[in-house]
Amino acid sequence: MEHIKTIFIEETGSTIDFLRDYRGEEGTRMTVVCAENQTAGRGQGTNRWESEAGKNLLLAVKAYPKNVQARRQFVLLEAGALAVKDALEQHTDGISVKWPNDVYHGDCKISGTLSECTIAHGLVTSCIIGTGININQRLFAGDAPNPTSLAVINGKDADRMEVLGVFIRRLSTYLDMIDGGHHDDIHAMYKEALYRRHGIHAYRDKDGEFDATIESVNPNGMLTLATADGKRREYAFKEVSFIINSNQSNNK
Repeated sequence: MEHIKTIFIEETGSTIDFLRDYRGEEGTRMTVVCAENQTAGRGQGTNRWESEAGKNLLLAVKAYPKNVQARRQFVLLEAGALAVKDALEQHTDGISVKWPNDVYHGDCKISGTLSECTIAHGLVTSCIIGTGININQRLFAGDAPNPTSLAVINGKDADRMEVLGVFIRRLSTYLDMIDGGHHDDIHAMYKEALYRRHGIHAYRDKDGEFDATIESVNPNGMLTLATADGKRREYAFKEVSFIINSNQSNNK
């Protein structure tokens, strides 16, 4: 049996759905599926993931982490986002991780990561990490306010398989760290990689717009913002938006 099994397919509705339903031989470390096209790719919540066929990386990874408590499953999402960051940093600088699941170049989104975990007896028994990485797409027809790609950034196409290879190797390393109980190390790297980890920036919640700094992200994934008047506000996913370029907000 292979340590890492990689499956290449032309088209699927969603790579996460493909791996959830997959019943073939799996890798002992992880199983990866990479599709040329997705017909029903999704982002956080009900958002859709736009990707031109054959231009980007559309993939999902299934692994069986050891000793990850359900309340700490966010560490798996952190690992996926960090692996994307590492792969992209081979081609450009200015890469950061925007809470909770996006990867940014400057103020533009270049990747999104989702995780879907199976829980039993308070532990994560399996996890599927789904990732879309914009590589060679140059035009974006959807309503996402701030997409970009390596081709847009560098003015030339990149080798998608090279990016995939680095992503897989780095994710495997992070999963080994998680299996070894080094959750806090992964979390520290995630916090160090955060988009807007320094300075005062604009946000929006159910009560309106406000300026704040990122104080912390808890190991369970909750974001804490500190406002100028010293108050602290804690948010779960989808409860706060990052206002970008003063009149745009990234999709929640």
